[in-house]
Amino acid sequence: MRLSNVCLEGIGAVIPEEIWSSDQIEAELTPLYERLKLPQGRLELMSGIRRRRVWPEQTMPSGPSIRSGRHAIEAAGIDPQRIGCLIHASVCRDFLEPATASRVHHGLSLPRQCWVYDVSNACLGLINGAVQIAMMIQSGAIDAGIVVGTENSRPLIQQTIQTLNADTRLTRKSVKPAFASLTIGSGSCAWLLVHERLSRNGTPVEAAIAEARTEFHDLCRSDDDAGAAMQPLMETDSERLMAEGIATGASALEQLLEETGWNRAQIDRSICHQVGVRHQAAMLDAMGLPLDRDCVTYPDLGNTGSVALPLTLAAAAARGELSTDDRIAMLGIGSGINSVMIAATWGDCRVAGNIDSLAQV
Repeated sequence: MRLSNVCLEGIGAVIPEEIWSSDQIEAELTPLYERLKLPQGRLELMSGIRRRRVWPEQTMPSGPSIRSGRHAIEAAGIDPQRIGCLIHASVCRDFLEPATASRVHHGLSLPRQCWVYDVSNACLGLINGAVQIAMMIQSGAIDAGIVVGTENSRPLIQQTIQTLNADTRLTRKSVKPAFASLTIGSGSCAWLLVHERLSRNGTPVEAAIAEARTEFHDLCRSDDDAGAAMQPLMETDSERLMAEGIATGASALEQLLEETGWNRAQIDRSICHQVGVRHQAAMLDAMGLPLDRDCVTYPDLGNTGSVALPLTLAAAAARGELSTDDRIAMLGIGSGINSVMIAATWGDCRVAGNIDSLAQV
């Protein structure tokens, strides 16, 4: 799908202050590690993730989402009354109902005529939301829209540690599906998109594509999302999920190149979903893209789910890794398996939030 009049105008980003290192998590898993004689350092060695951040206890996703949304509006310098759609798109949400977007909409004081709803699609939620808003702008239905989400890894990590330490039936083989849960991090991000006539020096969004290989929907699943508590246990067939996800992503990139008319050499910066070091290397190799042009945050933020790719774009901008007119390929992949990819040409899209912290990850 080609887009001709949509710009990414502002990004809001908030990351928590509290840091949990992989070494700390392994220390919490001492009963399991001693029982199975697992070597220390395994978690960072396997994932390349040194640390991840967590929100304070009892944090509701809507709180950081409101802050990220305010930062995105500030960065864009737009009148909030021009915003015609708000989508909350993270895996984590306040309750099963009403939509978390309702509280965020109220917190941002957006107009009553605004479309307000939640979108959920594993690690692709924010990218899906951005494409929906872009389509609404392209069609003339709205002038501007904001997609936002907040992922909260604290309950998942705590519940995983508790379960692994308590289950004495686990073996080295049977414990593997749970390790992916220990790589999850927390963060919040918002993208504000506008019609080009409202843009000062935004980033034109040129194309978006989707590819679905849902025959692999059962490779990663969460068994319970219980409202605000959000304490699921995840089971992940990591090896097969990575293999099939990479195959899906490589095929989806071909679609993106065809849609844009770009070739691989013309992609100045790539941003993949932030899973870990093995996934990054294998994905870029399969896609024929160089490692040195890829932007990452996973070593210091972990896998932040639906906000991983949007936050990495924000971090790349904060670190000065993006230059005007850079062609950027945003390569989203999520369990399901689905892939959504966006092509954009970097302009002067502003980023606001705790930028100093973000620039250091």
